[in-house]
Amino acid sequence: MQNYDYENMGRPSPTALLNPMCDPIFKAIFTQNTKESALALNDFISTMLGRKVVNLQLAPNEPAVETLSQMQMRFDVSVTFDDGECADIECQCRKNESEYDYSVRSEVQVARLLNNNAKRGSNWNSGKVYQITVANFEFEKDDKSAFAWYTMRSDSGHRLGNRLNVIVLDLVKIKENIGTPAEKLTDREKWGMYFACAGDEKHRDYINEIVQSEEGIMAAETVRKYMSEEEANWFRQNSYDIGLRDYNSGLENAEKRGMQQKAIEDAKNLLKMKLGTPEQIAQAIGLPLDKVQELAAEITDK
Repeated sequence: MQNYDYENMGRPSPTALLNPMCDPIFKAIFTQNTKESALALNDFISTMLGRKVVNLQLAPNEPAVETLSQMQMRFDVSVTFDDGECADIECQCRKNESEYDYSVRSEVQVARLLNNNAKRGSNWNSGKVYQITVANFEFEKDDKSAFAWYTMRSDSGHRLGNRLNVIVLDLVKIKENIGTPAEKLTDREKWGMYFACAGDEKHRDYINEIVQSEEGIMAAETVRKYMSEEEANWFRQNSYDIGLRDYNSGLENAEKRGMQQKAIEDAKNLLKMKLGTPEQIAQAIGLPLDKVQELAAEITDK
């Protein structure tokens, strides 16, 4: 069992604010039973879709976070609106292509959403579904836009049924415009900048400028400030951060082990084929000379 330093997992200072890109905090901002939380959620979805949504309701999703083990669960916000449409909203802080292709994951997620939504009716006239992701990584390197909307189209560009929609707000590209005055940002860019920078103290003044320019973001900030007063929320954020760091460290260590093992195999092959001296092979492969000499001795003994 891992030991946690509970005394150092609280609010670091009386003015510190929670990071909205921390998974449980992201969800909580949109799901509190307050008018500010409801306003923030409605404004965010309306901004992402480019139209005002009505009859917005939170859909049953996941249990409330009560234990540290639940920090490893997926935290999405599921909503229904406009008499039949629905959306799943999530923040993603990592993209590990060795585990899965995030583009494929998005397609599967939105397909499941449509399948579940279609079951509610008795015909094929199912409402549109949207998988909305705030991504703290570069989603598509070849696309310079910070906002991407994917649908099913034919080769000629004709939309099929317009029921499946994947929407991505790329915070890496958003951050390229940090410092741009609020009045020069689109509403989507303002939301992106809020999520990208609100967790960083050095951008506090800039984020305050953005907050004051947009009612929905102002509501989200009100919720964040209120939540930041609760020590339990800091414990949740810090616990999540520890889990994320442990996960990333595990990946890095595994990658290093894999690279070293490959270098050893390459060195063995070169030694067996007598393509260079141990000194030359060590320099070419990047292994210590004593390790290559050890491998050469093993091959000779055999």
